[in-house]
Amino acid sequence: MKPKHRRLTFVVIGAGLLAAAAALILSASRDALVFFKTPSEIIAEPADDSRRLRIGGLVEEGSVERSDDAHVRFRVTDTVNAVAVTYIGVLPDLFREGQGVVAEGQMRDGVFVADQVLAKHDENYMPPEVADAVKASGQWRDATQKTTQETTGGVGVAR
Repeated sequence: MKPKHRRLTFVVIGAGLLAAAAALILSASRDALVFFKTPSEIIAEPADDSRRLRIGGLVEEGSVERSDDAHVRFRVTDTVNAVAVTYIGVLPDLFREGQGVVAEGQMRDGVFVADQVLAKHDENYMPPEVADAVKASGQWRDATQKTTQETTGGVGVAR
């Protein structure tokens, strides 16, 4: 075999091995992918019960129900639609009604069963996915905007 053909054989074998490795990596990462959806997106196209996803939005006012066994039920809203969420475990300290939240888990029979709940970490931060969802709904209020209530003590609206 000529040296030229030998090199070509090595290049072809190397390209085949590289393609096989890339296929294995992509196949393994497909199971680890978690898609972010808003409540409106979940209602518009219900998720497959076996698929893991993240749901983000605001914790709906008056929706948090706690039981003695660390079981919590609440609703996540994007100000247009809301999805019921159930979670067993200790919630983050900053979890409360009206705050941004991202929950990771699966849809089961129309209820989102979360195995992880993330809350914003200070008064100016909101997870990017949640901020985008709230902006898309038209309910976004920038942290730099102040209400007349905050500045004058009266009832006001955002300026």
